[in-house]
Amino acid sequence: MKISDLRLLPAGDWASVNRDFKWRVRPDFSMARACCDDWAAVSPERTAIIDLAENGTRVVWTFGALKDASDRLAAAMRHAGVKKGDRVAILLSQCPEVMVAHFAAMKLGAVVLPLFTLFGEDALSYRLTDSGAVLAVTDDAHLEKLVSAAAGTELHTIVTKGRPSVAGAPRILAWDDALRGTASGFRPEVVGAEDPAVLIYTSGTTGAPKGALHAHRFLLGHLPSVEMVLERPRAGDVAWTPADWAWIGGLMDLAMPTLYFGLPLVSQRMRKFDPDAAFRLIRDERISIMFLPPTALKMMRQVAVPSGLATRAIGSGGESLGADLLAWGVNELCAPINELYGQTECNLVVSSSAGLGVTKPGTMGRAVPGHDVSIIDDAGMPLPVGEVGEIAVKRGDPVMFLGYWNLPEKTKEKFAGDWLRTGDLGRVDDEGYLTYVGRDDDVITSAGYRIGPTEIENCLIGDPDVVNAAVVGVPDPVRTEIVKAFIVARDGASLDSLSERLIERVRARVSPHVAPRAVEFLEALPVTATGKVMRRVLRERG
Repeated sequence: MKISDLRLLPAGDWASVNRDFKWRVRPDFSMARACCDDWAAVSPERTAIIDLAENGTRVVWTFGALKDASDRLAAAMRHAGVKKGDRVAILLSQCPEVMVAHFAAMKLGAVVLPLFTLFGEDALSYRLTDSGAVLAVTDDAHLEKLVSAAAGTELHTIVTKGRPSVAGAPRILAWDDALRGTASGFRPEVVGAEDPAVLIYTSGTTGAPKGALHAHRFLLGHLPSVEMVLERPRAGDVAWTPADWAWIGGLMDLAMPTLYFGLPLVSQRMRKFDPDAAFRLIRDERISIMFLPPTALKMMRQVAVPSGLATRAIGSGGESLGADLLAWGVNELCAPINELYGQTECNLVVSSSAGLGVTKPGTMGRAVPGHDVSIIDDAGMPLPVGEVGEIAVKRGDPVMFLGYWNLPEKTKEKFAGDWLRTGDLGRVDDEGYLTYVGRDDDVITSAGYRIGPTEIENCLIGDPDVVNAAVVGVPDPVRTEIVKAFIVARDGASLDSLSERLIERVRARVSPHVAPRAVEFLEALPVTATGKVMRRVLRERG
């Protein structure tokens, strides 16, 4: 099996790539088979994951080992009652066991629910309850939090790395015990390209986070863009991203495609991003292809670049990259930084690629071959070149979600006819380059994360000293935006201590990455005649 045979983009220049591109989506496509079992069958000793632990140990996982472990875990999950269509949660930082758990669940036809380790109990409880997850995989560092969050949910079994330190319901099973059983005779469920595979919750501006349900085919839908931004992955490449694999960026912009191409994927748990440590890792492991969020790139630009790098291509997205940062990549890293665009419901549909000559500073690039992207008006009609409208993607795209979990009306609202509405504003020029203008909703973009205000506001209002709360994004030179909370406090509340207490409340109960970095107290929030908070007015206050 050759990497070149797995690529979806035809060889040639941009014109021929667009002319000759055709989707190749086999009806029986399975992510676990394509990213694990197929490589294990032809090259079991091939390196799959290089795990670098905090204590300095370096462990290499082969595709053969990945298949054996995922088969054993799948058998244990089946014995625990997991069946096709069930949801399996994964609450782990970057490590090989994340992929073992993904593939084990997929081999049973179950739906993977990735969960961010920084989520607090409230955020976990909501996602477990809404998804109806029946089994979770975690480690001892997050076990107690997960057990608390599981109260009142359908979660009946937790598999944890290490020895369980918590007793009680749900049933807790040690990882080593789960994998102790034999994998001989294990037979995976029959799954196909249209079967559900992954459920990723995305922030929105109205209501609670929504679960975007994706089919196995959505991996194939990512590949043309991945091939563009990583300049056609090839033998000898080693891949890494600091982005957590619980997010669609870390998981689908790099981790899964890397294994699909049979290339080594580096896993390392960075509790806090350190640009110097990142450069040492890139140098020492000879990492050549990466997905680096813009905030990481901006921090790396502030430190000395070591010699001896093997960097070949970098993909980045989530925020606009300036011409200076792109030039720094070429001049200092000797590698292009190619931009990409998408969202959880329909990812990686616009990209740039220096190797294909698709690059224009200030733009996101062009529509990736195979994706029909347009700028539409409020009525869902395509707009002429140069006019600002909503970025939209045509229905029938392999990367497009199946729908929002148990929310058919919200799924319907996401479309205007055959166009999926992204909620982002942009324009296209006469060469086909798309420029991001802004968003027509209130999602906050901070350090590469898309953050919805509702979950944060609900947490803030839960404090007895808070009468009302609203959250907006305000400009920040490093993070693009920071989360700022506007609070109407209870009469008599001590404002001096309340600000820090509210920030800590969100950090603990929702997640540190969404905690407000600024708090302002108001006598009343600006609202419309119907009582809706006027966030535009709050953003203008800064």
